[in-house]
Amino acid sequence: MVRNSANAYGWVAVALHWLIATAIGVMIVLGLVMTRGFDDDIMAKVALYQWHKSIGIVILTLVVLRLVWRLANPVPRLPETLKAYERGLAHAAHVGLYVLMLAIPLSGWLLASASTFPTDLFGWFPLPKLISPDQAVEETMAEVHEVLGWVLLALLAIHVAAALKHHFVLKDNVLRRMLPIAAGHRTTGDQ
Repeated sequence: MVRNSANAYGWVAVALHWLIATAIGVMIVLGLVMTRGFDDDIMAKVALYQWHKSIGIVILTLVVLRLVWRLANPVPRLPETLKAYERGLAHAAHVGLYVLMLAIPLSGWLLASASTFPTDLFGWFPLPKLISPDQAVEETMAEVHEVLGWVLLALLAIHVAAALKHHFVLKDNVLRRMLPIAAGHRTTGDQ
């Protein structure tokens, strides 16, 4: 099934979810490696930063596509067994994830724009600057970008823990409906 239903995610939503999740995982590792290593090899460090920035723009693009898809498709219902506050927490967590998945690449783009160092997307073409180079803005955006990254990491840990709780403790369909192997193989009554 391509589109979402009231009970299940379609393969487009599932594919976007896992593409973004994988890219974020790569970015977390890349971000930690590039800021804590390669000080003796400046060319390797520059290459890692360029990859980080390029993948960040890909994530931003995928998140915008995912938001458009989400607005055009119903979001599957949560199980009826969840309490109102649990539904509220789930909604707040998803809103937080979307805000961070937009804010982090945008803050990175502002950081790169404030720098005097050029950014080439995968070496194909230069990334347009959003603002003129400004060292004070660059330093501020570097701090904002890092803090947002740590907040995202914490929220992702909660997101994964909640999905595992749904699967192993509550034994409902919340995790299964987002698994790639399940997309398109669900009945409309899945819960």
